[in-house]
Amino acid sequence: MSLTPDDRGVASVVAATDAWFLRHGLSYFVPEQRRGAREGLRPRRAVPLLLVVVLVAAAAGGALAWSGDQATVAPATVVTLAVLAGLWYALTTLNARPIVHWALARTFGSLRTLLPMMTRALPLLLLFVTFLFINGEAWQMAADLSPGTLWLVALLFGLMAGAFLLVRLPEEVDRTDDAVDDDFLLRACAGTPLEQVCRDLVDDPGADPASYAEVRGFERWNLVLVLVIVQAVQVLLLVLSVLVFFLVFGGLVMDTELQSGWTGIPEDDIRSLPYLSQVSVPLFQVSLFLAAFSALYLTVSTVTDETYRAQFFGSVVRELERAVGVRAVYLCLRDRQSPEPSGPSATP
Repeated sequence: MSLTPDDRGVASVVAATDAWFLRHGLSYFVPEQRRGAREGLRPRRAVPLLLVVVLVAAAAGGALAWSGDQATVAPATVVTLAVLAGLWYALTTLNARPIVHWALARTFGSLRTLLPMMTRALPLLLLFVTFLFINGEAWQMAADLSPGTLWLVALLFGLMAGAFLLVRLPEEVDRTDDAVDDDFLLRACAGTPLEQVCRDLVDDPGADPASYAEVRGFERWNLVLVLVIVQAVQVLLLVLSVLVFFLVFGGLVMDTELQSGWTGIPEDDIRSLPYLSQVSVPLFQVSLFLAAFSALYLTVSTVTDETYRAQFFGSVVRELERAVGVRAVYLCLRDRQSPEPSGPSATP
């Protein structure tokens, strides 16, 4: 059956909107991409890969632990390889590459906002952790950690921060799709392929695009994943600043004699950089430990503290609002042209 001019026009708008979704890191808003990701999570595809990853990670962890005589290397290796395998599977099979690419480009494209964030987030944090840095017990504890244990502790802080984000950030999405009305939709669709369609649907008394605003399933997690990546990169940049600060500060004021007294390591056994004798392995260990702790602290603060939240999420929330508004109009348009439901009653 041939398409009418109206049908061809709608198909053109839908295709342009699909391309717009992909360019803006919203791949799960495109039905074909969403079906591919859902297929990738079916047990018959995911379970065999999971078993292979577990076996390889366990073998690698056991080999490293045996060769280095450090039992904590094994779980650290297993967790690291499992996370890397999960990222690879998400980028390839689960069609998450556009999501990650857009979120990273969005974050690094707004590095000019890093300095204002640092001036808000770092002073209180540095004031707090500096007291730990100049504490002998902290140095002794960090210096006594084997490389495998320090690696595992840093991973633990990172996983706790990631879990906190995954629990709390869906609230940001829910807060956004609860505030949708006609004016919201018109603002969100301005400058997108659905700008004129949005005006037509808002003016049509038989249409109710705002009723399609609730975001569920894969699409909801698409938005959460964007927030997680943006937040994780911002926190990582701030944590790297903390790490560099302590390496520089410690290299200036902590001589090897003091480091030996605090760590209990003989001064002659403290390994340091050439020509920078005070930048030592114990200094790096305590700096890394405090930087990993700072990652957890910053992650919690930037989600729960309203001042930090506005600074870290202000611009990204506007992107969420646009995504929610465009999606609502997109689903309304598709429902009006197709007998198969894709809106509020559709399966997510």
